[in-house]
Amino acid sequence: MKTFARTLRMLALAALVAVPLAGSEETAVNGPLDFTMKTIDGTEKPLADYKGNVVMIVNTASKCGLTPQYEALEALHEKYADKGLRILGFPANNFMGQEPGTNDEIKFFCQSKYDVKFDMFSKISVKGDDIDPLYAWLTGEDTNKGFDGDINWNFEKFIIGRDGKVAARFSPKTKPDAPEVIEAIESALEASVEAPAQQ
Repeated sequence: MKTFARTLRMLALAALVAVPLAGSEETAVNGPLDFTMKTIDGTEKPLADYKGNVVMIVNTASKCGLTPQYEALEALHEKYADKGLRILGFPANNFMGQEPGTNDEIKFFCQSKYDVKFDMFSKISVKGDDIDPLYAWLTGEDTNKGFDGDINWNFEKFIIGRDGKVAARFSPKTKPDAPEVIEAIESALEASVEAPAQQ
C-alpha cells in the first residue's frame, strides 16, 4: 500500500516538473512556495507571494476533535504576523469526513467560531489518489526528504523558513502553541535570509 501511495505521489509530481505562473514562462518547482493555490474565495494565489516570510502550512477541518486548534493558530497569527509569520490553512476532507462543507461554509465557520484572520485556502485533498500537488510535494520522499510521509490526520503542520525550505514538521496532536512549535517559529523568524515580504 505504501508503494502504491508513493507511486501516486510520484505521478502527481511528474506532472509538475514545471508549473506555469501567471505572466511568466514555466518555472520549475523547487519548494512548497513555488505552487499557485486558490484562496477560500476562489482567487488564484501564488505562494511565491509569501517568500521571505516564515510560513506555516496546516491542513484543517471543522468537525474534528482537534478543530479548537484554530484558536491557537489565530493567536500565533496575531502574535507573530508583524514579525513575518504567515499561516496558511488548507481545509481537507480526507479523515472521517470531518470537513464536509463548501468553501463558503468553511469560511463562515472559521470566522464566526474562531475569528480566523490568517489566510485560508480552498478545500483540497492532502492524501490519496486525488492528492493536491502541493501536498504531493510536501509528503514526497524525493521532494521533501526528512519531512516526507503521509499526512496522518487533520492539523498536521509544516514550517517553511525565510529561505523557502521546510524547516520543521509537527504531528496533528502537537498543539500550535506547544513549546517546540514556538521554538521552531521563533528560530525561523530570527533567520536573516531577507526581510519579510510586504503583503
